[in-house]
Amino acid sequence: MTQSKTLRFTAILEKSTNKLWGSHLRVPSSVAEKLVRGGSRRVLRTLNGSEAHQCALLPYGRGSFVLSVNKKWCDALSLGIGSTVKVGLQPDGSTYGLPMPAELKELFRQDKEGNRLFHSLTQGRQRTMLYTIGSASDPDARAWRASIIIRHLRDNNGKINYKRLSQSLKRH
Repeated sequence: MTQSKTLRFTAILEKSTNKLWGSHLRVPSSVAEKLVRGGSRRVLRTLNGSEAHQCALLPYGRGSFVLSVNKKWCDALSLGIGSTVKVGLQPDGSTYGLPMPAELKELFRQDKEGNRLFHSLTQGRQRTMLYTIGSASDPDARAWRASIIIRHLRDNNGKINYKRLSQSLKRH
Protein backbone atom coordinates (compact mmCIF):
# COMPACT_ATOMS: atom_id res chain seq x y z
CA MET A 1 0.00 0.00 0.00
CA THR A 2 1.35 3.41 -0.80
CA GLN A 3 1.68 5.76 2.13
CA SER A 4 0.11 8.79 0.44
CA LYS A 5 -3.21 7.15 -0.43
CA THR A 6 -3.60 4.94 2.63
CA LEU A 7 -6.27 6.00 5.11
CA ARG A 8 -5.53 4.78 8.62
CA PHE A 9 -7.71 4.34 11.69
CA THR A 10 -8.08 2.13 14.74
CA ALA A 11 -11.17 0.00 15.31
CA ILE A 12 -12.44 -2.59 17.77
CA LEU A 13 -13.21 -6.09 16.43
CA GLU A 14 -16.93 -6.74 16.96
CA LYS A 15 -18.96 -9.93 16.75
CA SER A 16 -21.10 -9.89 13.64
CA THR A 17 -24.68 -11.05 13.32
CA ASN A 18 -23.85 -12.20 9.78
CA LYS A 19 -22.96 -15.90 9.85
CA LEU A 20 -20.65 -15.63 6.83
CA TRP A 21 -17.78 -13.80 8.45
CA GLY A 22 -18.19 -13.87 12.23
CA SER A 23 -16.67 -10.50 13.05
CA HIS A 24 -16.20 -7.04 11.61
CA LEU A 25 -14.58 -3.65 12.07
CA ARG A 26 -16.59 -0.44 11.81
CA VAL A 27 -15.22 2.02 9.26
CA PRO A 28 -15.44 5.67 10.33
CA SER A 29 -17.80 7.60 8.06
CA SER A 30 -15.04 10.12 7.30
CA VAL A 31 -12.94 7.27 5.88
CA ALA A 32 -15.80 5.53 4.04
CA GLU A 33 -16.81 8.80 2.34
CA LYS A 34 -13.34 9.03 0.78
CA LEU A 35 -13.39 5.42 -0.45
CA VAL A 36 -16.94 4.85 -1.71
CA ARG A 37 -16.95 6.57 -5.06
CA GLY A 38 -18.57 5.70 -8.36
CA GLY A 39 -20.36 2.70 -6.90
CA SER A 40 -17.19 0.79 -6.03
CA ARG A 41 -16.55 -0.25 -2.45
CA ARG A 42 -13.49 -2.41 -3.25
CA VAL A 43 -10.43 -1.65 -1.13
CA LEU A 44 -6.98 -2.92 -0.24
CA ARG A 45 -6.83 -3.52 3.50
CA THR A 46 -4.08 -4.05 6.04
CA LEU A 47 -4.76 -5.16 9.61
CA ASN A 48 -2.07 -4.53 12.23
CA GLY A 49 0.52 -4.11 9.49
CA SER A 50 -0.39 -7.30 7.63
CA GLU A 51 0.13 -7.74 3.92
CA ALA A 52 -2.49 -5.90 1.83
CA HIS A 53 -5.63 -7.91 1.12
CA GLN A 54 -8.41 -7.17 -1.38
CA CYS A 55 -11.89 -6.85 0.11
CA ALA A 56 -14.96 -4.59 0.13
CA LEU A 57 -16.57 -2.11 2.47
CA LEU A 58 -19.89 -3.69 3.42
CA PRO A 59 -23.02 -1.59 4.03
CA TYR A 60 -24.07 -1.69 7.67
CA GLY A 61 -27.19 0.43 7.72
CA ARG A 62 -27.85 4.19 7.56
CA GLY A 63 -24.86 4.87 5.33
CA SER A 64 -22.30 3.19 7.58
CA PHE A 65 -19.84 0.49 6.53
CA VAL A 66 -17.87 -2.38 8.05
CA LEU A 67 -14.99 -4.61 7.01
CA SER A 68 -15.54 -8.31 7.52
CA VAL A 69 -12.82 -10.25 9.31
CA ASN A 70 -13.10 -14.00 8.96
CA LYS A 71 -11.71 -16.69 11.27
CA LYS A 72 -8.62 -17.18 9.10
CA TRP A 73 -7.58 -13.54 9.57
CA CYS A 74 -8.48 -13.54 13.26
CA ASP A 75 -6.36 -16.65 13.83
CA ALA A 76 -3.44 -15.38 11.72
CA LEU A 77 -3.32 -12.08 13.62
CA SER A 78 -4.33 -13.48 17.05
CA LEU A 79 -7.46 -11.32 17.15
CA GLY A 80 -10.51 -11.87 19.30
CA ILE A 81 -13.74 -9.98 19.81
CA GLY A 82 -12.80 -6.72 21.53
CA SER A 83 -9.28 -6.59 20.06
CA THR A 84 -8.00 -3.18 18.97
CA VAL A 85 -6.95 -3.30 15.31
CA LYS A 86 -4.89 -0.80 13.30
CA VAL A 87 -6.49 -0.61 9.85
CA GLY A 88 -5.08 0.77 6.61
CA LEU A 89 -7.34 1.22 3.58
CA GLN A 90 -6.91 2.47 0.04
CA PRO A 91 -9.03 2.12 -3.09
CA ASP A 92 -8.55 -1.12 -5.02
CA GLY A 93 -7.98 -0.08 -8.61
CA SER A 94 -7.65 -3.65 -9.91
CA THR A 95 -9.88 -4.92 -12.70
CA TYR A 96 -11.58 -7.71 -10.76
CA GLY A 97 -11.04 -7.02 -7.06
CA LEU A 98 -9.22 -10.35 -6.79
CA PRO A 99 -6.16 -11.73 -8.55
CA MET A 100 -6.70 -13.34 -11.97
CA PRO A 101 -5.37 -16.91 -11.71
CA ALA A 102 -2.82 -17.60 -14.46
CA GLU A 103 -4.64 -20.82 -15.30
CA LEU A 104 -7.89 -18.97 -16.06
CA LYS A 105 -6.04 -16.32 -18.04
CA GLU A 106 -4.51 -19.07 -20.20
CA LEU A 107 -7.92 -20.70 -20.65
CA PHE A 108 -9.33 -17.35 -21.83
CA ARG A 109 -6.50 -17.12 -24.37
CA GLN A 110 -7.51 -20.51 -25.77
CA ASP A 111 -11.29 -20.21 -25.41
CA LYS A 112 -12.73 -16.90 -26.68
CA GLU A 113 -16.33 -17.98 -26.03
CA GLY A 114 -15.49 -18.96 -22.44
CA ASN A 115 -13.82 -15.56 -22.03
CA ARG A 116 -16.93 -13.82 -23.36
CA LEU A 117 -19.28 -15.80 -21.10
CA PHE A 118 -17.16 -15.11 -18.01
CA HIS A 119 -17.00 -11.41 -18.75
CA SER A 120 -20.77 -11.24 -19.26
CA LEU A 121 -21.21 -12.13 -15.57
CA THR A 122 -21.68 -9.39 -12.98
CA GLN A 123 -18.50 -8.25 -11.25
CA GLY A 124 -19.61 -9.97 -8.05
CA ARG A 125 -20.10 -13.29 -9.83
CA GLN A 126 -16.76 -12.88 -11.57
CA ARG A 127 -15.10 -12.42 -8.16
CA THR A 128 -16.88 -15.51 -6.83
CA MET A 129 -15.52 -17.57 -9.72
CA LEU A 130 -12.03 -16.06 -9.33
CA TYR A 131 -12.09 -16.92 -5.63
CA THR A 132 -13.27 -20.48 -6.36
CA ILE A 133 -10.44 -21.00 -8.83
CA GLY A 134 -7.75 -19.07 -6.98
CA SER A 135 -8.34 -20.74 -3.62
CA ALA A 136 -7.04 -24.07 -4.94
CA SER A 137 -3.55 -24.71 -3.63
CA ASP A 138 -1.88 -26.07 -6.76
CA PRO A 139 -1.84 -25.13 -10.46
CA ASP A 140 -3.44 -28.39 -11.63
CA ALA A 141 -6.40 -27.91 -9.29
CA ARG A 142 -6.79 -24.27 -10.40
CA ALA A 143 -6.71 -25.31 -14.09
CA TRP A 144 -9.27 -28.03 -13.42
CA ARG A 145 -11.61 -25.66 -11.54
CA ALA A 146 -11.28 -23.06 -14.30
CA SER A 147 -12.24 -25.62 -16.96
CA ILE A 148 -15.23 -26.84 -14.91
CA ILE A 149 -16.49 -23.27 -14.45
CA ILE A 150 -16.12 -22.34 -18.13
CA ARG A 151 -17.80 -25.60 -19.18
CA HIS A 152 -20.62 -24.82 -16.73
CA LEU A 153 -21.09 -21.35 -18.25
CA ARG A 154 -21.20 -22.88 -21.75
CA ASP A 155 -23.71 -25.56 -20.70
CA ASN A 156 -25.96 -22.99 -18.98
CA ASN A 157 -25.95 -20.20 -21.57
CA GLY A 158 -23.70 -17.97 -19.47
CA LYS A 159 -25.70 -18.42 -16.26
CA ILE A 160 -24.53 -19.98 -13.00
CA ASN A 161 -26.53 -22.66 -11.27
CA TYR A 162 -24.59 -22.68 -8.01
CA LYS A 163 -25.96 -26.02 -6.83
CA ARG A 164 -25.03 -27.76 -10.09
CA LEU A 165 -21.65 -26.03 -10.27
CA SER A 166 -20.88 -27.07 -6.69
CA GLN A 167 -21.76 -30.67 -7.54
CA SER A 168 -19.50 -30.58 -10.61
CA LEU A 169 -16.63 -29.20 -8.58
CA LYS A 170 -17.08 -31.90 -5.91
CA ARG A 171 -17.28 -34.82 -8.38
CA HIS A 172 -13.66 -34.72 -9.33
